[in-house]
Amino acid sequence: MDEIKILTEGDSSVLIEFGKEISPQINGRITTLVRMIKGQQIEGVTDLIPAFCSLLINYDPRVIRFEALKRRLEDLLKLDVESTRSDIRIFEIPVCYGGTYGPDLENIARHGGLTEKEVIQIHASRDYLIYMLGFLPGFSYLGGLDERIHTPRLANPRIRIPAGSVGIGGSQTGIYPLDSPGGWQLLGMTPVKTYDPHREEPILFEAGDYIRFVPVSEKEYKEIKKQVDAGSYQCIVHRKEV
Repeated sequence: MDEIKILTEGDSSVLIEFGKEISPQINGRITTLVRMIKGQQIEGVTDLIPAFCSLLINYDPRVIRFEALKRRLEDLLKLDVESTRSDIRIFEIPVCYGGTYGPDLENIARHGGLTEKEVIQIHASRDYLIYMLGFLPGFSYLGGLDERIHTPRLANPRIRIPAGSVGIGGSQTGIYPLDSPGGWQLLGMTPVKTYDPHREEPILFEAGDYIRFVPVSEKEYKEIKKQVDAGSYQCIVHRKEV
């Protein structure tokens, strides 16, 4: 508890700081606390916004006062969080790499002294923890990119990056959920809609989940896209106990 701080943020928000280090362990504690708060259904809490090392809690002060909320949070933080954790979700995200789908794949390979095939193998070789969502609806900040494919952002950002583009920006990789400007180096594209305002759950995943990129051919990409457009495609989701 000593390293955890509960702070006021204006008159209707609380910020819980878990330290300054970005790590899977701290992210796990934040994710667990989010689940516990949701399970408690604390009256007056309106939104939970996890970040790399903190959790912002919005609440209605007409329903619950700061001191009362702080006591509830302190009680939850005293619990054995390891005993409350159940499982994690790993979302398989199909990606067509290179060509018109990933116009910067050659740049990424050249920067790392690798072949394009090696870049793809490295990028798709691990599961990436979603530390937080932000910037755009459903934009995931992923941790764990292999240092061999760390690549600087473009000197001149693009005016428009298509939704579904998978890119690398420095030490991070991620998926653009919407058409937007951006400076990340693009190595592929997924037909999966990570954000769809017409879905019951608009954002496909949440902080604490994992993403696993799966290389697919252009033919497979187009087949999956037809299913996505028809509303029949379902991502493969693995569950792993922790």
